[in-house]
Amino acid sequence: MYPRIPHPSGRPSRHQSYNPWGPGYRPYQMPPGTYQNFDQVSRGNSPHFASHPAAMKRTHNQAWHPQSLVSDLPGLSTSVPVNARKRQHESPVPNGSKRQRVDSPSPQQRGGRLIAVPYFHNQAVPGTSNAASPGSSQNTHSQVPVTSGSASTLQDYAKDKLSKQMVELFEACQQQACDLTRKETCRSRLQRDIQSVFPVARLYLTGSSMSGLGCRSSDADLCLVLQGSTQGSPDPIHILTVLQAFFRPLGYLEKIHLIRAKVPILRFREKGSGLEFDLNVNNTVGIRNTFLLRSYAYADLRVKPIILAVKKWARHHQINDASKGTLSSYTLVLMVLHYLQTLGEPVLPSLQKDFPECFNPSMEIDMIPEGPRHIPPYKSQNKSSLGDLLQGFLKYYSSTFRWDTQVISVREGKALPKNKSAEWRNKYICVEEPFERNNVARAVHEQMKFNTIKSKFAASSQILAQSKDLNALLPVRATISKEASRK
Repeated sequence: MYPRIPHPSGRPSRHQSYNPWGPGYRPYQMPPGTYQNFDQVSRGNSPHFASHPAAMKRTHNQAWHPQSLVSDLPGLSTSVPVNARKRQHESPVPNGSKRQRVDSPSPQQRGGRLIAVPYFHNQAVPGTSNAASPGSSQNTHSQVPVTSGSASTLQDYAKDKLSKQMVELFEACQQQACDLTRKETCRSRLQRDIQSVFPVARLYLTGSSMSGLGCRSSDADLCLVLQGSTQGSPDPIHILTVLQAFFRPLGYLEKIHLIRAKVPILRFREKGSGLEFDLNVNNTVGIRNTFLLRSYAYADLRVKPIILAVKKWARHHQINDASKGTLSSYTLVLMVLHYLQTLGEPVLPSLQKDFPECFNPSMEIDMIPEGPRHIPPYKSQNKSSLGDLLQGFLKYYSSTFRWDTQVISVREGKALPKNKSAEWRNKYICVEEPFERNNVARAVHEQMKFNTIKSKFAASSQILAQSKDLNALLPVRATISKEASRK
């Protein structure tokens, strides 16, 4: 089991505060009147937050007052390369652009508070903390710099050839601060334009761009939140159709089309950069799971590199496209997290199980960024290399996991037995969405596609076990070059 630091309430002591956004994250000030429900939440009157730590700390007369913000965006180029030198800033935010965080209390300047973009003070490296001690009983989960005796860089997990290749791939392909800046600048501009049509609209950047699990070439997901309607929930198709017509004359957008999926989206590109956006309406579960995945992404240094390697592997083998009946990137991420939770000596805990109040599915959107900040640091006793974990991941899904009888559950941190409910019955792959508890792998609905996915896992597991070379699974240099060409 995980070492835990004793604390009677199960919450961190004031010396052990957990920061899922990494060192240096601070709350952000909200312009007055931006959120209708925030005044109630901040007084602790919300039924979900009567005893929430963040709610108890503030009154309705207290605003968030951030300290000065560093110029670089968070945790996107913060990993230390194998040579242990810190990566430099990419580029500052252009003057006048508004990030998805609030630097100023002026609504005229900031346009309303959106989900806070985290940042890392002085580019500290997320890792493990000395808050955990051998034999302690408190669950620890860290995103602060490590002290002596703990792995402080990826080099500690990359002594072999395969692991070094994974680090090289990760450092070349991971999303950088300048990539997020570009997405955030466009989001801010879009929000200003959308508010001329829907004045109460708020636009959130979600998905891998915000979770820390994105690549330099990753598209951007946007969630448009429209609340307070007296006529009930707005029809997403209607809203997106209105926006489609509204976007066409805008000079900075192109290739705008509506996709009528289970969650309808408006897909478009930013002219010049070619950056692609997928915009949905009121699919707020995407905001919740973005914060959950970011918490996992910074729980252990190995999480982001192995997820990126798995995504690139799946894309190379053509099993990473839900629109074509295979696995979505979100499904792949949950599969990796599940594997890391279920090892004999786990790399990750189940955050929802250990700290349910911090990831309450009924939590007000205003409070979502606050929840994970009250989790104590976590330190895994598993010291497996990146290469060993990648081999184990492929082997787990090729020979250990039972596709016909089990459901992958990151929420519970284990495989659940498949029941006869409509959600799981006659489904080839069952992966539970951590908040809505539906099947995020429902796109795999053909026997042939399912067989292809299984065969890719089995063949890759055998190849990697023999070669110990990432190039045997995907062309590393070509993948890096392709990523660089899409910057």
